[in-house]
Amino acid sequence: MTATFTPSASACPACDAAPTALEVAAAARKAEEGERILLSVPAAHCAACISTLEKGLEAVPGVRSARVNLTLKRVSVAADPGVTAEKLIPEVRLLGYEAHELDAGMLSATDGDPASRDLLMRLAVAGFAMMNIMLLSVAVWSGAEAATRDLFHWISAAIALPTIVFSGQPFFRSAWSALRVGRTNMDVPISLGMILATGTSLFETMQSGEHAYFDAAVSLTFFLLIGRYLDQRSRAAARSAARELAALEVPRAMRIGAAGEEIVPVAELRAGDLVKILPGVRVPADGIVETGESEIDRSLLTGESLPVFAGPGAELATGEVNLTGPLTLRVTAAGKDSSLHRLADLVAVAEAGRGRYTSIADRVVRYYTPTVHAVAFLTFVGWFWIAGDARLSLNIAAAVLIVTCPCALGLAVPAVMTAASGRLFRKGLLIKDGTALERLAEVDTVVFDKTGTLTLGKPEAMNLDAHSGRAVQVAAALAAASSHPLAQALAEAARAAGVSPAPVKELREVPGYGVEGRLGAETVRLGRAAWVGAEPGETTAAWLRVGAGQPVEFTFADRLRPDAEPMIAALKSKGLQVHLLSGDAEPPVAALAERLGIANWISGALPEDKAAFVARLKAEGRRVLMVGDGLNDTAALAGAHVSVSPASALDAARTASDIVMLGASLAPVAEAAGVARSAIARIRENIVISNIYNLVAVPLAVLGYCTPLFAALAMSSSSITVTLNALRVRR
Repeated sequence: MTATFTPSASACPACDAAPTALEVAAAARKAEEGERILLSVPAAHCAACISTLEKGLEAVPGVRSARVNLTLKRVSVAADPGVTAEKLIPEVRLLGYEAHELDAGMLSATDGDPASRDLLMRLAVAGFAMMNIMLLSVAVWSGAEAATRDLFHWISAAIALPTIVFSGQPFFRSAWSALRVGRTNMDVPISLGMILATGTSLFETMQSGEHAYFDAAVSLTFFLLIGRYLDQRSRAAARSAARELAALEVPRAMRIGAAGEEIVPVAELRAGDLVKILPGVRVPADGIVETGESEIDRSLLTGESLPVFAGPGAELATGEVNLTGPLTLRVTAAGKDSSLHRLADLVAVAEAGRGRYTSIADRVVRYYTPTVHAVAFLTFVGWFWIAGDARLSLNIAAAVLIVTCPCALGLAVPAVMTAASGRLFRKGLLIKDGTALERLAEVDTVVFDKTGTLTLGKPEAMNLDAHSGRAVQVAAALAAASSHPLAQALAEAARAAGVSPAPVKELREVPGYGVEGRLGAETVRLGRAAWVGAEPGETTAAWLRVGAGQPVEFTFADRLRPDAEPMIAALKSKGLQVHLLSGDAEPPVAALAERLGIANWISGALPEDKAAFVARLKAEGRRVLMVGDGLNDTAALAGAHVSVSPASALDAARTASDIVMLGASLAPVAEAAGVARSAIARIRENIVISNIYNLVAVPLAVLGYCTPLFAALAMSSSSITVTLNALRVRR
């Protein structure tokens, strides 16, 4: 007989529908904390920007607080539920800044630097222990004997053993990881030296021996941790550019379904879906415009300085910005299939290729480690054959390992890099990657992007003075009613010239064409040449027509960065080959190349084209320095031998770069090459100093004359010497 069970009614029918206490508490907590919105604000650059953005956003209804991170060029906004990035981005634009939403979840893994904090904690423990053990060692070196000496040795052991176990973990883990796969690195002799020094010292203490190496072992740990910490701090700024690109994706989209419009995560979009894109919103997926007309800002992806018209049938890519009119887009690719994700994959591949660069320190260790081990082993064998005393032979072999532990080598590179990075920081360059200066010293070719790199990426009205006051007043009134970059530049120039806008009424923006209104009985228009009845020329321009009068042309030019011309001249004088590689149209690229004296230039380059161009130069044996600022430059920046981006660049471009240019001037780029070559010279000198130290100390250790006092003094002296030599780079 089998028993059958049927679901019974709930003992509390209301419990199935009512939220639990935990759900109520979670909802209350979310309501209390509000929404956390992250915006990327690439143009933020000073304290005034912080004040403007924070005060402006906090004045928006529903915003509880706004905090600007100037280093990352982000704004973190705490707001009431219901306040979205789509509502805040137009407010930021009214404050004069471009903004893009970032996915906080994608970036959470990159926040902070726990590795540096961990190293600093272990460094502090090692330093404190070293000072105390040194005090006890001074007493032993001064003549303490018998029971007093043994007591001091036992106290030193009690301090040193937990210190070595705790502070030495970064070296032990690294050495074990290398040995487990059948190879060696610098941490193998370091770890072996620490273990042998501590083990033989503990054995000698138990046997009431005269000598112990606790002070040398802890001193070695302390100095090596200094080098490891400096190296980690120099790398801390380098986060994954592919992750930043993914974070720039639009997290939500307005999908048009059978039930009407609904906000959905972009991950739910599929090919064939219809999505609505409002003005000021980034395109959430690749697709084709079904209805609507607007202008699209493609500068982030292609580098084109001017918006392009988009109507039915136009193809749009993920990450482009809709400027003026609402559009309905039929999705062709979304999520991992989108063009932005393909670009992220391209960046990840390029980063991996650059990560295979072998630093000077790594090349030295390749020969140093087996040599040290061989000398220590031969010392043990030789002394055991001569004296027949295993204890004595092991002590002398341990002394050889302690004296030859690469303490000075561990400081040689980080000390120089820190000094050189400090000098360049004062000049306006932030070094992010530990091997960037080594690679910069090898550069023979420089490739520049145009918009936002050699230029500031902002149009500037050029010929206001050539027109009548009435024409400028009408143009100023029309321009103030538009979000188009050229209109904003014209309105800004008119305000700076003290021009009062004309009393234009019935203002309206016609997406993709321009702005029109009425001045008295006349219709006035500002926009595209064909729209106002003018013949378009080759220059960047906006056209004004008042009534039946002749069209008036307002021309614009992209502002050149300060010192761009002398910087290009300085690079060429150093024998470097210079290229200009831009996604912009041919006329402005050709004009800029001629002005700067750059013979090698390419226009209309897509992101894949830029990456392929850099790869082709590398295949020809060229060492390429890439300087760029946009998403369209990110793959090329990651694939270059070394790369620089301005602070005004997007997060993804700055992350892919090894060096960030903090100011508006390009002059430090030319100076950086000289500093890099000087830094490499100091590194090589430090390696020579380390080798000279070994040539003196190793024979003494092999012959048995290396006491713990000598080992501690020799290691400290070599470390201080390479540090002082590194400081010469700062001059």
